[in-house]
Amino acid sequence: MHSTASDGGSGAAPAPDALAAPSHAPLRATADNGLKIVIVGGFGVGKTTMVRSVSEIRPLSTEETMTRAGVGVDDPSGVETKSTTTVAFDFGRISINDNSVLYLFGAPGQERFWFLWDRLFTGTLGAVVLVDTRRLDDSWYAIDRLESHGMPFIVACNDFGGPQHTLEQVREALDLSPEIPLVACDARDRQSSKSVLIALAHHLYSLSAPHETVKAAP
Repeated sequence: MHSTASDGGSGAAPAPDALAAPSHAPLRATADNGLKIVIVGGFGVGKTTMVRSVSEIRPLSTEETMTRAGVGVDDPSGVETKSTTTVAFDFGRISINDNSVLYLFGAPGQERFWFLWDRLFTGTLGAVVLVDTRRLDDSWYAIDRLESHGMPFIVACNDFGGPQHTLEQVREALDLSPEIPLVACDARDRQSSKSVLIALAHHLYSLSAPHETVKAAP
């Protein structure tokens, strides 16, 4: 392969419909274009679950059992039943076509692992900010960090079956600008997770499309 996840491939945005039906066949030798997407968000928002649900390969996971060492360090409010946590990153893959593959990286959510984010952002085409409406405050750091990197992103609200909030309410609470796509999803569901990635592909495609040149009047 000429391009890898570390260098982000050509950086060209995939056509939006290219993610609609990924193949489960092994990676062909003709695939030479690696595109990288990162899923970020707070602690326990479902990043690992989304990578697992949508990856065509058995994902690489660095989940470890939570121990007493995290007491007073990690904030489990709203996710008290969570027993494992990502300590490095999650990794999955989707084949777009014979020549291109999409690499998915799920970033760790705890503040003590945020130093890894800059490494994960290297060569990244775009990002998904996964949010839990029970813990919206945890989303601010991810959004601020992506904006400071100038990286395109969309926001996806994961459904945890809690109090319902409209997307308009979430947009207002996060103070998102109108041009940033905001979608609802269920990270446990493959089709729903694919829809999130397709929404990001549409966003990246729209940003990369050349603007029409307005001809000056004679």
